[in-house]
Amino acid sequence: MKTLDHWLASPWRRSAVAVLVGALPVLAFPGPALWWWAWFALVPWILLARTAPGGRRAAYDGWCGGFGFVLAMHHWLLPNLHVFTFVIAALLGALWVPWGWLVRRTLGGAPSTGRVAAALVVLPSGWLLAELVRSWQGLGGPWGMLGASQWQVTPALRLASVGGVWLLSFLVVAVNVALAVLVAVRRARVPALAGLVATAAATSAAWVWSPRPGTEERAAIAVVQPGVVAGADSADRRFDREEQLTRRLADRDLDLIVWGESSVGFDLDDRPDLARRLAALSRETGADILVNVDARRSDKPGIYKSSVLVGPEGPTGDRYDKMRLVPFGEYVPFRSVLGWATSVGKAAGEDRRQGTEQVVMNVGDGLRIGPMVCFESAFPDMSRSLVADGAEVLVAQSSTSTFQHTWAPEQHASLAALRAAETGRPMVHATLTGVSAVYDASGARIGSWLGTDASASRVYEIPLTHGTTPYVRYGDWTVYAALGTLAIWGAAEGVRTVRLRRSGRARPAPPARTAHGSPARPGR
Repeated sequence: MKTLDHWLASPWRRSAVAVLVGALPVLAFPGPALWWWAWFALVPWILLARTAPGGRRAAYDGWCGGFGFVLAMHHWLLPNLHVFTFVIAALLGALWVPWGWLVRRTLGGAPSTGRVAAALVVLPSGWLLAELVRSWQGLGGPWGMLGASQWQVTPALRLASVGGVWLLSFLVVAVNVALAVLVAVRRARVPALAGLVATAAATSAAWVWSPRPGTEERAAIAVVQPGVVAGADSADRRFDREEQLTRRLADRDLDLIVWGESSVGFDLDDRPDLARRLAALSRETGADILVNVDARRSDKPGIYKSSVLVGPEGPTGDRYDKMRLVPFGEYVPFRSVLGWATSVGKAAGEDRRQGTEQVVMNVGDGLRIGPMVCFESAFPDMSRSLVADGAEVLVAQSSTSTFQHTWAPEQHASLAALRAAETGRPMVHATLTGVSAVYDASGARIGSWLGTDASASRVYEIPLTHGTTPYVRYGDWTVYAALGTLAIWGAAEGVRTVRLRRSGRARPAPPARTAHGSPARPGR
């Protein structure tokens, strides 16, 4: 142990180790999808930060670990953003500086039982604070939230219906803290074991008492995934392929057909021929078609990404303009300062325009759908808002053509399971390329995925549900509880510090004594 401490005494070695241990949780996400790994992946990071020689070094451990976590989670951006990926990781990694400091503050040295008990709620709350700030769209959005690694675990999905992905993140971190205490702090194992029991109890309670969405009827929804179409005339050839695949859906008694993101590369007002072809497809299949237009608008300045509903007579007038754009992919934040990113990678040459409000659309015989575009499916508040406005089915139109051979497509598709479980509504994740998937209202997968190599159309029979989940009703209560926890703990620490300082001033230091115990003479 002393040898390891001596080796870690080098700041550079310690920083390198922090980067490596911070990257460990990524294995819990797709592609590896080792969901169980998340429940102890943070233990090495916690053990490193608690043994930091000081608060400043612990803060650096938090920063370096955050850098490793963000870089590993977004490593597939390297071919596109190049060196700027490291800049982003360093900036976002700084969000874990307070968390690293908190680890040492609560668990450093030989912590008392009370400090360990506080760590079991303070450290998960600190982690949620980092995830909350990072979830702002301008910082990349809530991609890779720790709780999202549990998308295929049925008990975890039940918990998501109670407190959203935030509750899952909180509990995953709490379990990691308890395990770290069991490993390193023998004198405080009782509160650690109590934390593990409390987590198990919360999971059991959610399983037993959380309401299950009631099933009323079914809807038949088809997904059209053309696959990668490259070349100078790719927009026209992609439309031709989508048209061909959609014709195969005739006589299937469908309620809706969904095309992926950027499935139409021209404004339909500028290309009435395409609008007529889509209307003809709607008549032939007997279903409305939700397409996604990525083009310069004829009625407004700029380029929009828009979900457009087309019926037998043409566009119905229902349109949703994407509200939350992908930083650097669809716009460059602070372009006057960061515009150089376009010269070192594939950042957006022109900023897309944002929509202003979410839209619930009526399709078929009154089915109400809530469309989202691309990484908007990562934002829990958007799906929650759509369901609160009456959406019966959530629909995300996506395209990951740039990242076909990375972990991004599967990770993106997995997010739909969480959004379905949180809201108690089925969700369709339809991609231009990438991975298309459909989930029922509990987050369970319906049918098989359409993988990155697929060019096909597929029909899914989706149970429709009614009722409201606690998460839709009460929202992000876990986040508010975490912020309240940090505020109370901070106030308590402040009071404790003031009392110690007053106590130090009230009690003069005893006189120094010689080795024989007699008071030392002045000058000695």
